[in-house]
Amino acid sequence: MGATDVVAETEQNNNVDGGKDDEDESGGGVHERKENEDQHENKDNQQSQLSVARLQSPSPAPPLQVVVSRDAPQATPLSVVSSQATPLSVPFSTPQGSIGSRAASLNRTACTDGVALVFFIVHLLVVLVAMSYFTMKAIQLAIRDGKHMVLLQYWVPQISVAAFAAFVFATVWQQCIRRWPGEMVRIILWSGCGINFVAGLLLICFSIPACAGVGFVLLFFSICQALYACWVNPRIEYAVRILRKAMETSSKFPQLPHPCYSILFIALVWACLWGLTVVGALSFYFPPLTIIGLILSLAWTMEVLRNIVVITVSRVISLFYLRGMQASVQFSFHRAITMTLGTACLGSLCVPTIEALRIIARALNLLEGEDEFMFSCAHCCYRVMEVIFRFGNNWAFVWVATYGRGFVSASRSCYELFQRTGMEPLLDSDITSSLCFLIGVSTGSLCVIICGSWTFSVRRDFTVTVSLISFFIGYLMTRISLALPQACVSAYYVCYAENPQSRFFDQTIPERMELIANGGDKTAHLEVGVHMAP
Repeated sequence: MGATDVVAETEQNNNVDGGKDDEDESGGGVHERKENEDQHENKDNQQSQLSVARLQSPSPAPPLQVVVSRDAPQATPLSVVSSQATPLSVPFSTPQGSIGSRAASLNRTACTDGVALVFFIVHLLVVLVAMSYFTMKAIQLAIRDGKHMVLLQYWVPQISVAAFAAFVFATVWQQCIRRWPGEMVRIILWSGCGINFVAGLLLICFSIPACAGVGFVLLFFSICQALYACWVNPRIEYAVRILRKAMETSSKFPQLPHPCYSILFIALVWACLWGLTVVGALSFYFPPLTIIGLILSLAWTMEVLRNIVVITVSRVISLFYLRGMQASVQFSFHRAITMTLGTACLGSLCVPTIEALRIIARALNLLEGEDEFMFSCAHCCYRVMEVIFRFGNNWAFVWVATYGRGFVSASRSCYELFQRTGMEPLLDSDITSSLCFLIGVSTGSLCVIICGSWTFSVRRDFTVTVSLISFFIGYLMTRISLALPQACVSAYYVCYAENPQSRFFDQTIPERMELIANGGDKTAHLEVGVHMAP
């Protein structure tokens, strides 16, 4: 503001003051007061116009603009990050949806796959009622006649001992894998051959036709396992590395095996009660169908218990990989038996069926040869399995445990994630699931050696049934125990696919993928490309 403005403002103030004084002195000059106010208002308008004119200079400054160079990296909003991008500034990737929605889904409280949960609960109630009825019936019949008393004396104790032996063997296998993961890979492959061979040879020596048939099956399996161990020898080094890496993370959580031991104890009690139930079912209508129903119920229940352990371990391990969180094992276990129990029930029905279909597809793929019919069948099965694995695979349990998704949705997300990252050949060549299967078979054979020999010495006519049931229980309970290492390996693969740049992962997987891509492992190219269930 210049000197002229200051003078003008001073005169204005003087005129106003003078006008007010005249008004006070005259006691009424209303007209003069109005003129002074108009004059004051005009001067204010002139002053405002002068200030605006000064702002509007002949060379105005350009408005503020943001210019983004084509060569400069552009920031991507977190809410619209592409599914194929892996932002380095975020410790986890988001294949679908935004980071905020994924973070919110970690504590999702909605139950998943409620229909399967209701179906399993109804089945469980029916089985409990049947167990109570058949147990009471078995005791009553044992008091009335000697036939059922013989069953209680020479059949139920053997089944209970088989369940207890399976509990001990399963716990020992798990402890050995947790402490010596590298050494156990070769021990599992070759010790199983000897155990199965001894069990098969023992059953053949019983000189019972049915036992001899089961014994020949075990002998044939032991030979096949030896050939398999030779065939996968190039993969053993990688299996040792991946198992060690996965078990290193589990060692950070000392309480992680506790839910597994609790589930194993429940399975032990359930198997003992189930053995007593079978005795009562022998006197029920259509005994063969009733016993087959009880066997299927036992298999489903044991598989549900196994998947509860898988979901619990997967949540603890995956949250550590993706968020760096020390998740509570107790809370994860509680979540597995409440919020995601329906998914465990549904997956327990689907995954074993998918595994059987996968084996058929692999066999046809190896036998197709030059026969046109076999070629068509093999490729038809390949396409069918590709569709099935997209909507149901065992990797989904990691996604379910982490984000609380349904089984089908989680299976599809994992399948697409592995396809997008090109990890399918790597998963096809992984032998971790095969190792867990072989341990289960070995434990079943150990139970056959113990209980089959005992039964043959006291009651020869029960040897076949006791041997088969002992093998079945030993296999199922061992699979529950081995759910811990298998879940650790599965979580390692899934979390790596989500964020390969995480500091928790080394070059084990990239080096293996490069070796397979370059044809370094010839056996990996013989696998069916749709193997999605470990």
